[in-house]
Amino acid sequence: MRGRLTIFLGYAAGVGKTYKMLEETQRLKREGHDIVVGYFEPHGRQDTIAKIEGLELIPRRRVTYRGSEFDEMDTAAILARKPELCAVDEFPHTNVPGSPRNKRWEDVMLLLEAGIGVLTTMNIQHLESLNDQVREIANVQVRETIPDWVVKQADEVVLVDVPPQALLNRLQRGVIYGTAKAQQALNNFFKESTLGALREMALRQTAHEVDVRQVDDADEAIDRILIHITESPATAALIRRGRRVADYLKADCFAVCVLPPAAMAGLPKDSREAIERHLEFARRLHIETRILEGENAAETLVDFTRRNGVTQIFLAKPAKPAIPILAKRNFVMEVVRLAKDRQVTVVADRRVARDQ
Repeated sequence: MRGRLTIFLGYAAGVGKTYKMLEETQRLKREGHDIVVGYFEPHGRQDTIAKIEGLELIPRRRVTYRGSEFDEMDTAAILARKPELCAVDEFPHTNVPGSPRNKRWEDVMLLLEAGIGVLTTMNIQHLESLNDQVREIANVQVRETIPDWVVKQADEVVLVDVPPQALLNRLQRGVIYGTAKAQQALNNFFKESTLGALREMALRQTAHEVDVRQVDDADEAIDRILIHITESPATAALIRRGRRVADYLKADCFAVCVLPPAAMAGLPKDSREAIERHLEFARRLHIETRILEGENAAETLVDFTRRNGVTQIFLAKPAKPAIPILAKRNFVMEVVRLAKDRQVTVVADRRVARDQ
């Protein structure tokens, strides 16, 4: 049987995710469960360190990369130990190059498949579909992300919450970081307005996770969403937006690129690689991808929506076309005209709007 996944979700460092996870680990041990700590990162917080007393810790694996040594979770050792449950801190962590898997969440998936239940931690800003919103709110590009479908695998999502003002008080008292790093955090990410917005996102996400788990599995999706793929850099944000809407509507999702017949091989290298990169990104988010051929891109796209029961179309607001065969000036308006019986959402590239 697959292991049970519990995620302790917060909105910033210092809200108490690791502390809460270890508190739950101690409770499960007292109840007689065979539980180990596969990885935890205390960041020097003494109250958190105190919570590991009496728990079995799996030794970390030492990895050498470019002449330096790093500690990583030893997934093979956990599998060999085969506990009933395992606590794993920092779910979104990127493993050192050369590790068997790129991401810690991939290691966790392996443990779950082996029948080991996992308790883990993450912040809301690491959820892939919220990446663009977080960048706008905090002016920070989060690089370590987890696909939404992975979080949806969780049997339980536990919100670990404190008011922003209480979190800032912890920071100023040196509970979260040392003095120098705390001041740097106050000048950047740890602004009350930013923390408040992230907290609201975490609250909404947790409510959504509760709603998802209360829906009868027999319910069928009545909506289908199509995301139009081009070489534009704005496509990545469009994919995240479409995927998130699909999750909320419990809808099927397609990512579709339309090209003239046999055009892919003749595209400039940069454009071809950009399209392939966006299609691969969509696949990682568990979106079904298609490449369609047609002389009229708008007609081909709308015909696909009708044949496949698509109810919503997501398009990027066009910029000046770099490649005429990929983006005609009237493409968006032509789709809107042809798809009068469908909802068409045109998404602007917010990065461009902010820079202007």
